[in-house]
Parts: sequence; C-alpha cells; structure tokens
Amino acid sequence: MASHIIEEGIEKIINNTNDLSFDNKRVLITGGSGFLGSWLCDALIRKGAEVICLDNYASGRKENTDHLLGDPSFTRVDHDISIPYIPEKPVDLVMHLASRASPLEFTDYPIQILKSNTIGTMNALGIAKNSGARFLFTSTSEIYGEAQVFPTPETYRGNVNTLGIRGCYDEAKRAGEAFCMAYHRQHHLDVRIVRIFNTYGPRMRSDGLYGRVIPRFLDQAQKNQPITIFGDGSQTRSFCYVTDQVTGLLKLAGYDGIDGSVINIGNPLEMSVLSLAEKIIEITESQSSISYHPLPPDDPSRRFPDISKAAEVLKWKPQISLDYGLRAMIAVS
Repeated sequence: MASHIIEEGIEKIINNTNDLSFDNKRVLITGGSGFLGSWLCDALIRKGAEVICLDNYASGRKENTDHLLGDPSFTRVDHDISIPYIPEKPVDLVMHLASRASPLEFTDYPIQILKSNTIGTMNALGIAKNSGARFLFTSTSEIYGEAQVFPTPETYRGNVNTLGIRGCYDEAKRAGEAFCMAYHRQHHLDVRIVRIFNTYGPRMRSDGLYGRVIPRFLDQAQKNQPITIFGDGSQTRSFCYVTDQVTGLLKLAGYDGIDGSVINIGNPLEMSVLSLAEKIIEITESQSSISYHPLPPDDPSRRFPDISKAAEVLKWKPQISLDYGLRAMIAVS
C-alpha cells in the first residue's frame, strides 16, 4: 500500500508539471534523503534528470532513497553541506533543502541548524556559481515570525525574536535568503527562494525527537495515546500535502525568466491545532484524549500564506484536501 500511495503521488506531480522538462539536466539536491528531498529525487528522475543526492542524515533517512540506488540516473553522497563539496561534473540546478526543521530540535541542535542554512547555503551557492547553475533555496514561513498581516504576503518583512529558541532557524533562513540575493546581485546568479508553509505526507518522520505536528498526532492517535497539544490549541497553521508542495517547487525551479523571485508555497486554508487533533481522532477512530502542555516560547499564534503570487507567476494552487492527505499518511503507516 505504501508504494502504491507514493507512486500515485509521483504521478500527480508529473502530470501537474507536464509543461516542464528536466531531460538531461544534472540536479544537485542537498537534504535529498529528507522528506521533501526524496520526493524531489523521485520526481526529477522520472522527468529525465540525473540527480545527485547529498545528505548527512541528521533528519533525512537513507530508506527514503534506498530504492533509487540501482538507478544510473541517481547518485547518493553522504555529506554535510556545511562542509565544502565539489561535484565531479558541473550541475544545471542546485536545490538546497538541507536543514533540521522541527521546532522540537531547535533547543538541541541550534548550531547545526544555523550552519546548514548559512555556511551550507554559501557552499551550495558556490557550487551553483562554479557550474553556472540555477539555484533554489527552500526558505520558510518561519521568517515571518509572529506575523501581523494575514494572509501573509511575501512583502511582509517579519516579526522575529533573534534571541529566542526559534531564532536559530528563523534567522538562519533569513540570512540564507540574504546570501541568495547577494549572489544574485553580485554574481548574477539565477536564484529562486520559496517560503514553505507547513507540509505533510508520506516519508515524514513521526518520532518524538522530530515532532512535526501531523505525523506526531497520527502516531499518537493510532496508538490510542493522548494527543499532545502545546498551549490551548487555538494557534493556527495551514497544511499543504507533499505532492502539491513538490509541484510548486518544481515549477519555481523550472520556469524561465523568474530569477530573483521569492514565492510562498503553502495551503491558504487556516486551521487551529485543536481542530486538527479532533479531525485526526475522528479519521483514525481513536480513543485518544487531548493532553495540554505549556506553549513553547515564540510559538506563532497564526500562520497561513497569501498565495496570490504563486497563482500568478507559477499558475499553482494546492489541489489535495486535508482529508485525502491524512488518509494517505494512515495508509502508509
């Protein structure tokens, strides 16, 4: 069942990007064995690309890309992008995804998170510069911090606590964006920046350390354990299924004439965390109760994107409902 769900998802991505060709393109993906990175590896190979997957498995998992090891179009390299890397051959596209991203990791791994998004971004940009390649940087909605404008557009400059627990991720991603634009202006590098909002789907880790909200809730519900909510659950998020997110990433990476673009990719449907927990309990027919815990510092109270720029520039909008996405994750668990 798991392979069927993933295969069906990859077909959706291919069909939704049929105006794009990556034939004979050499693509370097940092964090390529991670959640989103592994889906990109699958989709790009299916679209004719040669893929070099870099990962140090800090949050990625080898099993996400083990099935590709026999494919002549796929090369996997165990490497931390915060250490310089020189590919054997020039590449056409660099997609920089490498970073821990869970709020529950910000306390334990702040230096690694800072390095992957600053030094790592500079190293990845250097690869693109040396190859004359296009560059895609996966930034985040976290750069908006405790936003005051909703839905939040790309023009909003953010409200971030540089000294807080989340600062290692928020500020590193903001610095990563600044690195991208510096290389764009000084070296005329074709860069694109995507600000990703909450994404979910198969291959997302559910273990307690990683702690992303949907896989964690699903894991707890399926075990009939109390579902852990931080705060009172009134804080909101928006949830974009992986096939929609990867479709948006490929469009942003593949379209010509949009260098220097910064675009939100996410689902504009706002939902409270408590409502999400109740939906998951209903879908899984779980006996789980709700367990409330203190809200972590600087946890944003609302988060959902303005995607009008993505609709205009990329002709993109999410297609997959939350119900479908949750059931797909249950099917592969």
